[in-house]
This record gives sequence, C-alpha cells and structure tokens, in this order.
Amino acid sequence: MAIFNSLGSNYDFKYVLKALLTKGSKLDIERLKKLLEEKYRGKALLFYKGREALTATLKILNLPQNSNVAINGFTCVAVFNAIRTAGLEPICLDLEETGGLNFTAKTLEQSIKKNKKIKVVIVQNTFGYPCEIEGIKKICEKNNLILIEDLAHCVGTKYENGQEAGTVGDFVVLSFSQDKIIDAVSGGALVIRNKKFYNFGNIFNVKRPPNQTRDRHYPQLTYKIRHLYGLIVGKFYHYILKQLKFMSDIMNETYYEYYSLPNLNAHLALYQFAILEEQLAHRKKIANIYIELLPEDMFMYSKKKTQDAVSLSSNLRFPIFIESRQNLINHLKEHGIYLSDIWYTDVAPNCPNAVADSKIIVNLPTHINVLPKTAERICKLINQWKQK
Repeated sequence: MAIFNSLGSNYDFKYVLKALLTKGSKLDIERLKKLLEEKYRGKALLFYKGREALTATLKILNLPQNSNVAINGFTCVAVFNAIRTAGLEPICLDLEETGGLNFTAKTLEQSIKKNKKIKVVIVQNTFGYPCEIEGIKKICEKNNLILIEDLAHCVGTKYENGQEAGTVGDFVVLSFSQDKIIDAVSGGALVIRNKKFYNFGNIFNVKRPPNQTRDRHYPQLTYKIRHLYGLIVGKFYHYILKQLKFMSDIMNETYYEYYSLPNLNAHLALYQFAILEEQLAHRKKIANIYIELLPEDMFMYSKKKTQDAVSLSSNLRFPIFIESRQNLINHLKEHGIYLSDIWYTDVAPNCPNAVADSKIIVNLPTHINVLPKTAERICKLINQWKQK
C-alpha cells in the first residue's frame, strides 16, 4: 500500500464501512455537542467546516472593522480567509530562529506594543506541538485580548503546565476535516468558554448541510486509491475521480458561510473521539521511532527537547528540515512514500523565519496506516538518501 500524508490516510477498512453504512442521526448531533461542552467546558456550536467556526467566533466578538487578529506566521491560508471574511485583518507573528513552529510569548508582547489594533490572539499548537500558553495567556489577560485556541492540529495535546489544549482560551475552534486529529471527512465546531459571550451563540442563520454523498464515499475512494497506487490503475483511478469531481475537496474555498453539520459527520466525529487515546498513542510511538532512527540535525530542537515535545504533542505530523527537500521527496516517491503535500508554503512573507522553515520542512506521517515497520523503512530511506 502506498503511504501518503493525506489522501484519506486516517481511514482503515472499518472506517470505510462506517462511512458507507451509517446514516447518523440528530442524536449524534446532540451527543457531539455534549461531548465538546463537557470536555472543553463551554457552549458548543457545530458547523460544516472549521473555518466557519473561526469566522463565527470573530463575528461574536463584534469588533471594529479595523481590528487585527494575531496569528502564527506559519499557518494555513484558510485561517487568513476566515479572519478576512469576518471583516478583520490577520497579523502574522514570526517564529524564533532557535526553532519551534509556534510564535512565543515574547514575540506576542513585542507585537502588541507596536500594534494597538491587535484585539484577538489565535494559537494553533502547530502539528500538535504546544506553544508557550502560560506566557501567552498572561499577556492576553494583561492587555484585555481575546484568546482563541485552534485545535485543528492538537486535540489531545498537553501544555507544559499539564493543561490540555482547549481548556485555556476564551474560545475553542475545532476542525474535523480530512487529515486532522479528529477526521470526520468534514466538520467543525466552536466552543464558547467565556460565559459573557454565551448568548451570542444564537445569532447565526445556519444553512442546511450540503449533500453528503462525496463525504460518505471519500474514505472508500481513498482507501482504494492507496491500495492500488503502486499499479498504473490506481493513479489513473485517482486522476479520473479528481477530473469528475467525485472527491471531497478539502481546500474548497466556498465554505465561509455557515452550514450546519450533517448527522453523518457528527457520527464519524464521535467515533474518532472514541478512539482518540488509541490514535494518540500510535502517533507518539511512530514519532519516537523517527527520533530514535533519524539524525538530530534534522529536528526542530535538540533530540532531548524534541522527545519532550513529542511526549506532550498530538503528533499530527513529525516535522524534519532538509535543505534539498525536493530531492528527498523524489527519493521517497520512488519507494512508494508520497510526501509532496507540503503545508504552509510561504504564506506570510513578512515573517522571514516562517518563510525559511516553509521552504525546508518535510512532514513525516504518523497516522494509523503507518506501522512501526513502515516508519523504520522511511527512516532507512531517508538515511540512505542523506549518505549519498
């Protein structure tokens, strides 16, 4: 079976059958709301996309139109678009030269001193690796800023103070889209944790959910593609499905309005939460194999510090840094490992460290279809390439 970072990589045969055979019900919607409200201690609203949940959060705040939102300089374009859809402007905070994929408390404090329009701060705990939440929280409280935790990458991540991601900010937004920690093919949620905003959760005119056909079939289509990709028929099958638009499109830019979450996706999200601890343990195990077998100069920190970060992280991906990235990607591709879907390529030109990292990062897979022997093989291939 071909290994991808995305392309339905979170799905096994059991998930395929669940997506195909389960209708879901309104009871699944209520169960998911209850789970989120108990886990993150707030009022939950469900949407079809995580980006809708982020826009909804910013609309609830009812800020002046010229207000700024501080975000990570190393992030997805969907975050930019969600903020601008809310009528606000994203301000990117750069990474530290010393490593890490999140902005620091020091960088945030310096940015606030220079820019008084910043009213909101979003932390994303990139790939699950925790940010400096204690320092960031103190700065937000001192300056009367709203803190939003974006959990698309980091459901299950623990901060260094022992708190779980999603239990600190004023708001929590989640994405249940393809290749996230909680992967329900599509879906998103907002949890309002700051009680003074509870009543504003009723202001949205939410549209009926879209047709579920593509979401229902996406797991089985990608399952077939991955198993057939080593043969010519698999690549042709993938090409035809994309041309006919049968594949659910993760980067469809039309979903910035408010659509309700379909019952099917709620059911799949509940299933993913039910197996979350098992999934996190697997991802951590795979990440530790990479740490053990790859050279330290590829890591974002020292080996010891990387081990500590992995112990806290949800480990959505394991990032390594390679100057001749495309050569490595081509080498792995020759052996059935497809890692060309690089995230966050040069989206914040005013953040030189983030831009530099975006040009050399390679994200190694940690999902359920990467067995320990697969991770060992990936390490062997990388080490062989490095020694050439």
